[in-house]
Amino acid sequence: METNNLTVIVENEEQVELSFTRIWNFSLEGKFAPLNFDKRFIMLRDSSGFYTYAIYEHLKEWPAFDLDNTRVAFKPRKDKFNYMVIADNRQRFMPRSDDRLPERGEVLAYPEAVRLVNPVEPEFKGEVDDKYEYSIESRKNQVHGWISINSSSESESESKSTGFWIITPSNEFRSAGPLKQYLASHVGPTSLSVFHSTHYSGADLIMKFGVNEAWKKVFGPIFIYLNSNSDGFSPINLWEDAKHQMVNEVERWPYTFPASKDFLSSDQRGKVEGRLLVRDRFISDTFVPVKGAYLGLAHPGDVGSWQRECKGYQFWTITDDKGYFSIINILPGDYNLYSWVNGFIGDYQYNKVINITSGSEIKVGELVYEPPRDGPTLWEIGIPDRSAAEFYVPDPNPLYVNKLYLNHSDRYRQYGLWERYAELYPKEDLVYNVGTSDYKKDWYFAQNTRKKDNNTYEGTTWQINFNLDRVNTNGTYKLRLALASVHFAELQVRINNADANPPLFRTEIIGKDNTIARHGIHGMYRLYNVDVQGSLLVNGNNTIFLTQAASNGPFVGILYDYIRLEGPSQVHFYD
Repeated sequence: METNNLTVIVENEEQVELSFTRIWNFSLEGKFAPLNFDKRFIMLRDSSGFYTYAIYEHLKEWPAFDLDNTRVAFKPRKDKFNYMVIADNRQRFMPRSDDRLPERGEVLAYPEAVRLVNPVEPEFKGEVDDKYEYSIESRKNQVHGWISINSSSESESESKSTGFWIITPSNEFRSAGPLKQYLASHVGPTSLSVFHSTHYSGADLIMKFGVNEAWKKVFGPIFIYLNSNSDGFSPINLWEDAKHQMVNEVERWPYTFPASKDFLSSDQRGKVEGRLLVRDRFISDTFVPVKGAYLGLAHPGDVGSWQRECKGYQFWTITDDKGYFSIINILPGDYNLYSWVNGFIGDYQYNKVINITSGSEIKVGELVYEPPRDGPTLWEIGIPDRSAAEFYVPDPNPLYVNKLYLNHSDRYRQYGLWERYAELYPKEDLVYNVGTSDYKKDWYFAQNTRKKDNNTYEGTTWQINFNLDRVNTNGTYKLRLALASVHFAELQVRINNADANPPLFRTEIIGKDNTIARHGIHGMYRLYNVDVQGSLLVNGNNTIFLTQAASNGPFVGILYDYIRLEGPSQVHFYD
């Protein structure tokens, strides 16, 4: 963003803070977004780096506009920084930005991806470079960056390695909660701190500002940390040091040194404490504390609306082994309390609006989440954890490999896996037999389209075969379909008749997550609950047909999180 004014906000022996501003007025309409920008930079004595944050403001009388992405980008020297680190198990020497030029790289079907056919360094030949292969969930996106690792041919005096790191001490200013995925570091060398984006979410996450809508938000501060090793230690020790520095920054949050009155200190914020219990009455009639459940405060909305919320702040924590939680340093305002629990479907929402004021400490007591449940589980596929990672992810086409993700837990980050479905199922679609099939081997991670010989695409129909000994023809069964991501797909459900028209259940075209193309394994969570009348089922063998009917391109499809069939509700089991 362009700015037109520089002000020295603080200048003393301990701190310098600079402000770069651009003030909007109606003469700029059509040229710039109707926002006031205030970009701040802070340097502290004896600090190996600098801090930066930004204040965005839209006044009530200004025009409406949309904001889909905003971020800070850094470009370290490309002749120096060659080793990228975004996690303990996601780090490597990287190709050069020049390798993506037309004379060295082949642009693939998804244009951000380039196959390196003539890279400067031959070791990268044949690999695919794609920035989306290095995305990070917000909850894990605390430190990432680059190391300059000099070659062994350089003299000892030139062998010092330097690290460049982006440290994010809090996620409160990021959009859409802990699971939202953001770009991080990638070829360039490039390092990003993304505050808001529509990636892995689509149009649901566009900030839409209407007329007569006032808005102000502080993004950051983040810390740009520099370190070096001049004592002959392994350059990878710089990563360990950066992680240690990240912990220090998290412990110091909220910072006391930003000069803007819009960044509030700890004593101007509030706190919420409580305990979360879960009761699934068809498993146990007791109230069970859950460890590691996510709880967060976000703008008041509907159940699960936190994953679409982007204008305000969000504050999240996880429960301890007895279900207790404490959410601290909450900015004043009105919030709903939201939660989800791995191992259970759906979302929890506390039924009261929580008003936070400066210094407030609110105790909500024991909260009970009763996940969606009408009857006993007859069968299930997958794990309810909002991800498709547990399902079968094929090996990549050898022509489109990123070597980092070979034999890796994140094998789904390989390019072109959407084409592998047609290779594995060239004529017939997936058939899953409850009781004998294994979802880790037999349930493909994405129900995407099949590419045909004429380079067009067709929808697919998967079958779930299962046996029922005694059908209650007067009862209502429940099919739970938890989706980890959807992109321009239409889901249709039929029971024991593949040609039933209309189907028992159908969505319209839903989702703009683009997760399949961007190797993300999850996007926006959706839960559909389908009533199945017992008269549609038979004693013995039954089949559910899941049709993904849309066919507009290779990236269309559904990533399932979890599927369950429940028996009629009048049957009640618990230990």
